[in-house]
Amino acid sequence: MKKQLEQEPPLFSKAIARTPCRNLVNGLTTAHLGAPDYEKALAQHREYIRALRTCGLEVIVLEADDNYPDSTFVEDTALLTPRCAVITRPGAPSRRGEVDAVRDALREHYANIQSIREPGTLEAGDVMMVGDHCYIGLSRRTNEAGARQLIEILETCGMTGSTVTLKNVLHLKSGVAYLKNNNLLATGEFPSKPEFQRFNILKIHLDESYAANCVWINGSVLVPKGFPKASATIQEAGYDTIEVDVSEFQKLDGGLSCLSLRF
Repeated sequence: MKKQLEQEPPLFSKAIARTPCRNLVNGLTTAHLGAPDYEKALAQHREYIRALRTCGLEVIVLEADDNYPDSTFVEDTALLTPRCAVITRPGAPSRRGEVDAVRDALREHYANIQSIREPGTLEAGDVMMVGDHCYIGLSRRTNEAGARQLIEILETCGMTGSTVTLKNVLHLKSGVAYLKNNNLLATGEFPSKPEFQRFNILKIHLDESYAANCVWINGSVLVPKGFPKASATIQEAGYDTIEVDVSEFQKLDGGLSCLSLRF
């Protein structure tokens, strides 16, 4: 029987997504799951957008750009807070041009847009926002200089940030997801991290670690299809879940959070 959670007001009204380009098959990956099927990825992306709309979001869909195979993973290009937007500087050089279209799209919605500068690198898949605090993963894609710049920007907006050293994952949010009500979904190296002991940790089994990348949106949790133990863990904690098949994006190290910017 599901536990009743304290009702929280909607936090998000909009999302930005970007149509996968045909060059998606040449995207960066360490997954060793084979090449993605482009047409199937398009269908899955459309289903993902429908799920966002089911959660009450207006979805702004940017055009595909074959110059950037990984550009559908739009989350890495910006951090959107209630007080400012921060354009990132991706750690993968091939992705740095992705930020231009996202910056242009955000100008309509944010008066305060800041940017990470060289020598800093930062991808927002390494940033988990909990209230007014951001946990920033130090990874192959996000360095100390980028994290330091982000913390300085956050502090000018009345927010705070701290760093978390990563060992085994591409991005911080590959292994953790904050679900509100002090619940943190975590797998791998993260359940024992001192930084996260203040949370009620919902542990995801290692054999379903991909499912740790979930997205809380206005009371519902988007979960990847095909991970029944993870879904059961989330449901038992009192959340309604919406399953979305993102198998083609998993082949490129991408998860549910990677495919949109929510604000």
